[in-house]
Amino acid sequence: MKKLMLGNAAVARGAYEAGATVVASYPGTPSTEITENIVKYDEIYAEWSPNEKVAGEVAIGASIGGARAMSCMKHVGLNVMADPVFTASYTGVNGGLVFCVADDPGMHSSQNEQDSRHYAKAAKLLMLEPSDSSECKEFTKKAFEISEQFDTPVIVRLSTRVSHSQGLVEECERVDYQLKEYEKNIAKFVMMPGNAIKRHVVVEERTQKEIEFAETTDLNVCEINDSKIGVITSGISYMYAKEALGDRVSYLKLGMVYPLPEKLISDFCKKHETVYVIEELDPFIEEHCKVLGLDVIGKEKFTMLGEYTPEMIKKVIFNEDKNACEKAEEAIPVRPPVMCAGCPHRATFYVLKKLGLVVSGDIGCYTLGAVAPLASVDSTICMGASVSAAMGMAKARGAEFNKKLVSVIGDSTFIHSGITGLIDIVYNKGNNTVIILDNSITGMTGHQDNPTTGFTIRKEPTKQVDLELLAKAVGIERVVVADPFDLKNFEKVVKEEVEADEPSVIIAQRPCALLKTVKYTGHCKIGDNCKNCKLCMKLGCPAISVKDGKVCIDETQCNGCGLCINVCPFGAITKED
Repeated sequence: MKKLMLGNAAVARGAYEAGATVVASYPGTPSTEITENIVKYDEIYAEWSPNEKVAGEVAIGASIGGARAMSCMKHVGLNVMADPVFTASYTGVNGGLVFCVADDPGMHSSQNEQDSRHYAKAAKLLMLEPSDSSECKEFTKKAFEISEQFDTPVIVRLSTRVSHSQGLVEECERVDYQLKEYEKNIAKFVMMPGNAIKRHVVVEERTQKEIEFAETTDLNVCEINDSKIGVITSGISYMYAKEALGDRVSYLKLGMVYPLPEKLISDFCKKHETVYVIEELDPFIEEHCKVLGLDVIGKEKFTMLGEYTPEMIKKVIFNEDKNACEKAEEAIPVRPPVMCAGCPHRATFYVLKKLGLVVSGDIGCYTLGAVAPLASVDSTICMGASVSAAMGMAKARGAEFNKKLVSVIGDSTFIHSGITGLIDIVYNKGNNTVIILDNSITGMTGHQDNPTTGFTIRKEPTKQVDLELLAKAVGIERVVVADPFDLKNFEKVVKEEVEADEPSVIIAQRPCALLKTVKYTGHCKIGDNCKNCKLCMKLGCPAISVKDGKVCIDETQCNGCGLCINVCPFGAITKED
């Protein structure tokens, strides 16, 4: 039976059909839905791990234990997982082991445009790249088989458009996979130097076998249509090229993007007068071709920035603008992302902006605190960096600067990689103030549970990490829990903590407005006694705007959270149920 599936859902289906029994991940767009769909299959143990490194280690351990296992992450999550991944390349596997990484060309929800193919080359791991939902399922199944065939972890590389587009997928039966025998093998799985140096030899021998496999595997497909122009491509770029160029050119579609074949590519180039390499982000395939001495056209014609389009490809190769998308007669209004109406973080950033503090920011919904009119966040680097970077800023600029500085970090992000930064502050005699924005959920990626929520990925009750006790356990003696919507008290708390002569943690505790348990009602209304001071506009709430010179509240967007009532100095805003 065929079903319409997201690419991510198809990956999950592939893992199920392959007989996988353990999947551990950390949510990150555009990969999140893989693990969310895994939950549909009771035969698979699934978890949201505290971070990607832990998730990778759980999957590696399951593989050593004889199971087929998988871990899924976005491209920057692979950075966090890199340590165990590189070592797993040396140890190899017992049960099949697959890492699914979703790149984000165009940075729809990411801080960089990272090309994960470089990880495959650096770690010497075989990598597959599907181009549609059907291939997502089939390539995932194939990845488990190849993993066991070559005794290696296999990376499946996705991209935003492959992960989040839908296609027909044929559902098949789950294979009856039996756990591999577990045997103690110190030489293979204990990576101390004496063993690792021998395993490196195995890795290099394995890579040569994989290159031979790349020459003949049906993962790499030639479509010969024309002898003038040939296109070498992979993944979503193949779909763009096919839409743009049709059968007017020939294609070498590489489903296995590392290691790359040599003879197959050389033979394809010999059959065509001109060969283009079409690939998003870095010239990974192009550089391989040029090392082989092949004359191909790549990034001198195609950009290294962002996503490609069929129109762009058609323009480069045939200099055609026909069938390009019609442009709207009027400019489309700019709609920058904003925090939702009722977002608990809005109050925090309103206070921080009012106090003129330097804010070391982090990754999550609250990164939007950098957007006008709040414009409060000074830096955002990576998960957990708000805490560590602020420590560095304070050490660089001295004690007085520290009294103008705070870190902001979400509850899930704090568990992910903020705890070690807090320990660093205590251990190295820092004097920083860290604000944990506890909204009771992992917000930006779509409301996944985490160790602070008290529920597993399957909504089973579990032990809940107590942030207050955790902060005290690592040596923070000043820990304050405060509701950011109580603006007067929250401002008082922040002032006191940044002035303190010891490190402190403020837990800004209010749940995400979009949680089902949050029961805001009615909407707010501006009365005739409004002085039009526009102080409420400084909140940046999407429900509040200026129309005909007067501030007004859109009832369809307001959820009645009441923050604007607390801001208005004239009592001009009231709530209607």
